[in-house]
Amino acid sequence: MGLTVAGALAALGTSAWAVRGRSSAVFAPSVYRGDRNRPALALTFDDGPSESTPALLKILARHRVPATFFMCGSNARRCPSIAREIATAGHEIANHTDTHPHLWKCGSAAVHRELIVAQESIRATTGATPRLFRAPYGERWFGLRSAQHRLNLLGVMWTVLGRDWKLAGAQVAARLLAHASNGGILCLHDGRDIQPNPDIRATLEAVEQAIPRLQERGFHFETVSQILCPTN
Repeated sequence: MGLTVAGALAALGTSAWAVRGRSSAVFAPSVYRGDRNRPALALTFDDGPSESTPALLKILARHRVPATFFMCGSNARRCPSIAREIATAGHEIANHTDTHPHLWKCGSAAVHRELIVAQESIRATTGATPRLFRAPYGERWFGLRSAQHRLNLLGVMWTVLGRDWKLAGAQVAARLLAHASNGGILCLHDGRDIQPNPDIRATLEAVEQAIPRLQERGFHFETVSQILCPTN
């Protein structure tokens, strides 16, 4: 029988909160929201770039909304022109490992390799050097602190998880609208792990619905770096 995350945690005496808790910094430095006193939100997208990303970029451009894209290195290599399109549009580029593994199944050397290969691929395709990292599935593990330190990466979790890989677009939008608050980091996906041609229609529908309604409520959108370190 294969090892489960619960079994691995029990064997190592490690809590689920340490691995998945949004405020946990047990395995590496991590943040999950910005300043609670400012009506700013950060839209983030994981698992891309993908062949479906350009449709998302059009929506963001139409609403003049910047976002932060946590890219997988293997996807950046598969879709280099789309990766460059994201950067050219002015969005923030971040690291989401190379192949989107469960890090708790990886040894420390493999964790290092996932981050480093992704960092090099993203830099080579976009010209941008990521300064932010998000662990696949939000799972942090041994070896991550060293890898983040080596690459000068800050871990980023989320305030609101859209669950756009399983819910309909209207349901995803409802989650964002119900839970958005000052300094919130909203987590969506422009890919599905490292699958080619992913179906992200739910994500597109949710973004199209939620952005104008959040703006009507007085929120404005920033990148993660901006929401963490405002200039005004």
